[in-house]
Amino acid sequence: MEQPPLTKYAACVEYDGHNYCGWQRQDHSPSVQVKVEEALSVVANHPVEVVCAGRTDTGVHATGQIIHFESNYSRTARNWVLGGSSNLPSDIRICWAKEVSGEFHARFSALSRTYKYLLLCSKQRTAIAPQAITQTRIEQLDLTQVQSGLDLLIGRHDFSAFRGASCQAKSPIREVQYAKVSQSGKLIEIEIRANAFLLHMVRNIVGALLSLGSGVLSLEEFESIFLGRDRTKAPAAASPNGLYLSRVEYPSEFELPDLENELWLGLR
Repeated sequence: MEQPPLTKYAACVEYDGHNYCGWQRQDHSPSVQVKVEEALSVVANHPVEVVCAGRTDTGVHATGQIIHFESNYSRTARNWVLGGSSNLPSDIRICWAKEVSGEFHARFSALSRTYKYLLLCSKQRTAIAPQAITQTRIEQLDLTQVQSGLDLLIGRHDFSAFRGASCQAKSPIREVQYAKVSQSGKLIEIEIRANAFLLHMVRNIVGALLSLGSGVLSLEEFESIFLGRDRTKAPAAASPNGLYLSRVEYPSEFELPDLENELWLGLR
């Protein structure tokens, strides 16, 4: 019997990453990818493989991870969202789903990715969602210095100084399109948008920015580290706890939802 033609779908996935080895399937530890594929396979009634926009690392979260997958069984967006989420653990959910053209690719069609980093400046331990933010005992960061450091990153540069040792990217060149720090009370948000990111790039940048904002590094020293392209000369990476893949942008022709989900809006 001839099978129905394959239909391609895009979907947005939100997850708390602290129980997982990252997005990508691994033999030794649970991954977000495996959980999502298992859930969608139940809805599709056949094995489903998904492709993501960005492979988040161990412990990193997402409020706007985009995936695509194919199925030759007819399902509505509601079926994928409700059916998929009902078969997922409580720390992963599908936010929306949409049928897309065959030209869409979650990774290669993306114009940019945005990461946000949440940092709590307090000597007092937080009891609220400690895995959702990174806490520093530095009570006061010089945000003017932090923003000056971020401004140096804007544009197309070699980011070897902030590249993870096991990064498999062919080139260290990336284009940062936007970088901003803001504060609400003791909570600091660092937002960086780029065409793509290297392994641990955002965490490494934030680690250096913490040294800059606390006065351990001068702006000149921060710039020298960046331009020196030597990861061993840069400060240690920041914790994955506060890092979120919050948004992936695509050409308007694909007509994907253009809203950050309500969870992230609630965290701001």
